[in-house]
Amino acid sequence: MTSDETCTGVSWAGFAAAEPEAAERVEARFGAYRHHVLGTLRRDGSPRLSGIEADFRAGELWLGMMSGSRKARDLRRDPRFALHANPGPGTDLAGGDVRIAGRAVEVTDPAVLAWYVDETEPPEPFHLFRAELTEVIRTYVADPHIVLEAWRSSGPLRVIRRGNGAEPPEVTLASG
Repeated sequence: MTSDETCTGVSWAGFAAAEPEAAERVEARFGAYRHHVLGTLRRDGSPRLSGIEADFRAGELWLGMMSGSRKARDLRRDPRFALHANPGPGTDLAGGDVRIAGRAVEVTDPAVLAWYVDETEPPEPFHLFRAELTEVIRTYVADPHIVLEAWRSSGPLRVIRRGNGAEPPEVTLASG
């Protein structure tokens, strides 16, 4: 996909309304740790990974960052992002491995910015982006399977179970 192509994104509230149980699991996973990893695209198209605090508030997923930061400049130029939940200590990935992708919309409305400052007291000045989700993926082990919960803004949550053998994966649609 090029940066000019349109991509229909959904707010966090829209995802949560469509898939409430999955949204609860994803939000809990992000809530387990404060810092996560944001992937953006550099000017040359190569990936940039940066630390970030993801904030679920008022039906939105907010991405706040320091004024003039490279990740903010990346998102202003090309709003596509990927957000990966902190895996935490050890190797058990309690709650699964969770990733969100979409487009970041910069917030410039003074009333919204003032509300956010009142709610979170971020260091100022700062950039604030609202996430429009295009994909949410949660991967976990349910022995003997690897299970993927895969949601795209174009359809319902799919649950894919894969074994270690040559058998084809089992795909089902989850009901929110």
